[in-house]
Amino acid sequence: MRSPVTDVTVEARGSDFARLARKINEAGLLDRRPFYYTVRLTLVGLAFVGGWVAFVLVGDSWWQLLVAFVLAVAFAQVALAAHDLAHRQVFRNRKPSEFAGRLVGNLLIGMSYGWWTDKHTRHHANPNHEDHDPDVSPAVIVWSTDQVERVTGLPRFVARRQAFLFFPLLTFEGWHLHVASFKALRNRSMRRRGLEATLLVLHVVCYFGLLFTVLPFGKAVVFALVHQAVFGVYLGCTFAPNHKGMPMITAEDELDFLRKQVLTSRNVRGGWMVDVALGGLNYQIEHHLFPNMPTPNLRKAQPIVRAHCAELGVEYLESGLISSYGQALRHLHEVGAPLRKANA
Repeated sequence: MRSPVTDVTVEARGSDFARLARKINEAGLLDRRPFYYTVRLTLVGLAFVGGWVAFVLVGDSWWQLLVAFVLAVAFAQVALAAHDLAHRQVFRNRKPSEFAGRLVGNLLIGMSYGWWTDKHTRHHANPNHEDHDPDVSPAVIVWSTDQVERVTGLPRFVARRQAFLFFPLLTFEGWHLHVASFKALRNRSMRRRGLEATLLVLHVVCYFGLLFTVLPFGKAVVFALVHQAVFGVYLGCTFAPNHKGMPMITAEDELDFLRKQVLTSRNVRGGWMVDVALGGLNYQIEHHLFPNMPTPNLRKAQPIVRAHCAELGVEYLESGLISSYGQALRHLHEVGAPLRKANA
């Protein structure tokens, strides 16, 4: 377990990141990669369309559960593509990024691009910050011992055994994304709210319309449950290794940009299969330092960033995929320890 941020005395050193940024710029790693994204988006699109074609061809059969699994993987890959669009890794300008992002996010998988972008931007600005990062809000899972003391109701009940419940709870993550997307439409400040709503409704009509047209009611319900459960678990497995179990930040911590991003992030080792499965998020440190860097450049940036951190004496954490899940689960188990002791 790494030392908490509060044990590290760090003064603001903006020049440290500026020097790293110059190295990255000189290496040309912020340049767009149009060929890569043309190939990647084409393959993801073919997988998505192919999954639905298979669904229609298989018809009234329990083999549809295998199709549900395949489509869940395709949905997750679409979500990862939407992530890159939101960060303007694909297009440099805002308008084409937002247009493609809404089509990919809202229409194809039923996730509000506007809601998710706002939430994810706040996460990037303050990763693992107890007060400002929406990804560590104790809505169900409790992420720190300070939060344990404040939570009530469901989060307090879950916290006692949350390490064991973490992956089962991810089966609801797909539904959560859909519900949260519709709830976000009540926010009048959302950009292009009418378009977002139209695309989300169109997704729901097409999704359930196709399910209940091809399958009888019972099989359609089971298909939706399996599909959304696998979708949620896959998405959760792509994000869990990145920050879960890493140091939590509070208002008392004073960290410059580079240290705030590096000390709260974890990279995941692996070859091209891990790169594809996690959509490049296994290079989480590089991604948080340079969120608009195209995914294929993150691997090239890694040795530059790692060497720079070593030069500064900033800890750079990298672990295997299974090990990263273990670290996250151990952290969750430790956080819930006070409640287990209180009820012993």
